[in-house]
Amino acid sequence: MEVSDSQASSLAAGSLRRGFRGEAGALLRLGAPIAATQLCVMGMGFLDTAMAGRYGAVDLAGVSLGGVLLWPVFMLMSGITMAVMPMVSQLVGARRTGESGPLIRHGLWIALFSSLVMMLVMRNAEPALLLMGADPGVTAVAAGYLQAASWGMPAMMTYILLRQVCEGLGHTLPPMLIAGTAFVLNAPINYVLIYGAFGFPELGGVGCGWATAAVMWVELGLILLVARRPFFRATNWMGGDKTFRWATVARIFKLGVPIGATIFLEMAVYSAISVLIARLGVSEMAAHSIAGNINWATYVIPMSLGSAAAIRVGFHVGARNRAGAAQVVSTAFRISLGYAAAVSVLLVGLRFMLVGIYTTDADVALIAANLIIFIAVYQVFDDANATMAGALRGYKDTRVPMIISLIGYWIIALPLGAVLANGALDLPTTGVYGYWGGLTIGMALVAVAMGWRLRRTSRDAALIERLAQG
Repeated sequence: MEVSDSQASSLAAGSLRRGFRGEAGALLRLGAPIAATQLCVMGMGFLDTAMAGRYGAVDLAGVSLGGVLLWPVFMLMSGITMAVMPMVSQLVGARRTGESGPLIRHGLWIALFSSLVMMLVMRNAEPALLLMGADPGVTAVAAGYLQAASWGMPAMMTYILLRQVCEGLGHTLPPMLIAGTAFVLNAPINYVLIYGAFGFPELGGVGCGWATAAVMWVELGLILLVARRPFFRATNWMGGDKTFRWATVARIFKLGVPIGATIFLEMAVYSAISVLIARLGVSEMAAHSIAGNINWATYVIPMSLGSAAAIRVGFHVGARNRAGAAQVVSTAFRISLGYAAAVSVLLVGLRFMLVGIYTTDADVALIAANLIIFIAVYQVFDDANATMAGALRGYKDTRVPMIISLIGYWIIALPLGAVLANGALDLPTTGVYGYWGGLTIGMALVAVAMGWRLRRTSRDAALIERLAQG
């Protein structure tokens, strides 16, 4: 049975929720599966690292080094296709779900292009890895890991595009189930290919790359099954006029490139800081890695809340309900502040216990515990940024957030961190704490600027209409 356009809109957007509790429930119903999806993605990365580490230190370092190069570039390219989600959600809100088909088909072409770029980068990464100055054995594992994983890029980029469509339609549960399946499959495939079980060759850390590629193709197969469901077929993605139009591609790129660039700028500044901290010493780098891992774990919830806000804002913008969109923004922001306050208290109180999960080295544990205090301090800024950036995506407002991230992280946070860390301008040398201090200040400035932009956008009817037509 096909779902009509009005039924799809009603299912996804619903009526304007009354008050904080009603909108909070809608956001949490959308956001909880997205958070679970992200946790499964994190879990697969953890499994790769842990299982490679049990095989050998060189393989652990190689897989980790490969990830440092892979993920910022991956997020840049996949971020382009993320433009499809708010575009689809606005069409759903406008009861024009059937017009999503051309966007999806052109998004698939972009996904194919992105996958080819990713394969080119990953299969020719060794010179860049050598520039990082790593041990030759570690570099060989990293290069092999990337080359193996590259074979999964066509599947992964296509899967992400279709996942964004699914979420844009308001159906976040199927991607969660797919991510959970991938997580369950990842460990046994890793084991077989790392250790050479059941007659397969023993590949060590490189086996993680082949396992990753295999799981990517499984995810694509499962999302294609979801695409056969009535709610997905309502987009008319397999029918209608199939003429290729550069104008449609340009629309997606116009919205998506800033999304990908924003995510890339945020991830790449962490990578740059990691390289600089690595020069300070082993203990500092180990503590930085532990704190970064804990920080990412706390970030999953507000990031998912931001995605849910993007969907809800998109629904209301498409329905020309500015009051409803503003209510989503207010509710999501209040939830993020409450979450940040609770997490900050827990981080301060449990910091030594959390660090103890990762290390028994006293020096590393002390530095990491101190860095967690930085996370607790900037939690409110980090979580608010994630939520506000998501809401702005729902309005299709992506260019200004990209500029804010560029200035906040690369022009302010990174140089300021270097000054504080190295004691320039007659300031005391603070080492690793200086880099984290600069990041905290930059993040606070980004939060203020992002809040100003969201406030302006949500109150400007002409701007909302202009962005919606872009």
